[in-house]
Amino acid sequence: MADANDPESGWRTRLTAPGTTLAPFRYPAFRAIWGANLLSQLGSMIQSVAAAWLMTELTRSHQLVAAVQAATTLPILLFGVLAGAIADNFDRRRVMLAAQWAMLAVSAVLALLAWLGQIGPFSLIVFTLAVGTGTALNGPAWQASVRAQVPARDIPHAISLNTIAFNIARSAGPALGGILISLAGVATAFAINAASFIALIVVLMRWRPDMPPPERQAMLPSIRIGLAFCLHSNPVRRVLLRGLCVGLGAAGFQSLLPVLVRDQLHGTEFAFGLMLGAFGIGSILAALAVGPMRRRFGTEAVTSVGVAAFVTVLPLLTKLDTVGRALPLAFIAGIGWTACMTTLNLAIQVRSPDAILGRSLAIYQAVTFGGMALGAWLWGALADWISLTAALNGAALWLAAATIALRLFAPMPAPHEGRVELR
Repeated sequence: MADANDPESGWRTRLTAPGTTLAPFRYPAFRAIWGANLLSQLGSMIQSVAAAWLMTELTRSHQLVAAVQAATTLPILLFGVLAGAIADNFDRRRVMLAAQWAMLAVSAVLALLAWLGQIGPFSLIVFTLAVGTGTALNGPAWQASVRAQVPARDIPHAISLNTIAFNIARSAGPALGGILISLAGVATAFAINAASFIALIVVLMRWRPDMPPPERQAMLPSIRIGLAFCLHSNPVRRVLLRGLCVGLGAAGFQSLLPVLVRDQLHGTEFAFGLMLGAFGIGSILAALAVGPMRRRFGTEAVTSVGVAAFVTVLPLLTKLDTVGRALPLAFIAGIGWTACMTTLNLAIQVRSPDAILGRSLAIYQAVTFGGMALGAWLWGALADWISLTAALNGAALWLAAATIALRLFAPMPAPHEGRVELR
């Protein structure tokens, strides 16, 4: 309870009052997990920058550079649904712990091999796939555990704050990664990522959520139940379709950015980090504003505005030749990314019963990040076959056409359509 004579205490209380954006920070479990996850995300972004830039030094192939992004997201497509069933059938805290330990071990081995100079293009992709598999296992359990950290009324704000943490990492992580790579090399960046998992492991080991034990089911029937729910729920099915289309198109920016910086903007690894940092800053600002915008204008309008940001940015990038001019466009793309992804994630969360929440989120992630993996391959192949300009314009054209068609034939769900009561 705030001290009436302490202005700072009263200020903090007002900021975290129930129903406000920062309300989830009133709960110690959420604060601890949020902070530790932020450190882990920073490490992951440093590793992503290091892996992407290392690939540009190992090969001139646009496809292989784009394959680094694909390798990050492909495991979510391949194993995401199984990970969702695991999250619903086992203690979610223990599932997250297992994933964190696995990613720590893989990242440590990657750092050692990079230090020894034993990493080639294909071994880098294999290790990226392994870390992505840990991410796929962790994702559904982590997102579903939000309900164990805050009450129902603060779940939308908790989702937004988790998005902010991710995008703070996207802002600071790339710049730190660029500096680390230029000063100490990629092996140091990989080692820092391995160490970044430790804080979250400690927090999860100490966390004891008050949740009933899950009812165990066999894996295959459990997966079938989750798939059946998503296929038969018309609102959920429409959100999944939107996620697939946005993921496929947005991958044009995400996967080809290293090549764009190196070949067209003539930038260094630090410039690459600055571009990702601008993207992250845009994402943070969008995460703070997307809730009020969604309540005022609706999910369809917010998602369409997010797509419009990419449709505008991708063709304009093909006209530029300096990093300084491209930074504002990366900032706008970050706004578009968060406007889409936060809105789609919440649309799935509020339409999924708790008993199958992990599977619903896993299916959403598998579809969306599967679209990103497919898009990374598609746009990378198009860049090799025709040109980088053709690939970026193709991604923009896809997003514009898909969004217009979906608004007509598969619109986003209305506010109370298919919504479940959260406890």
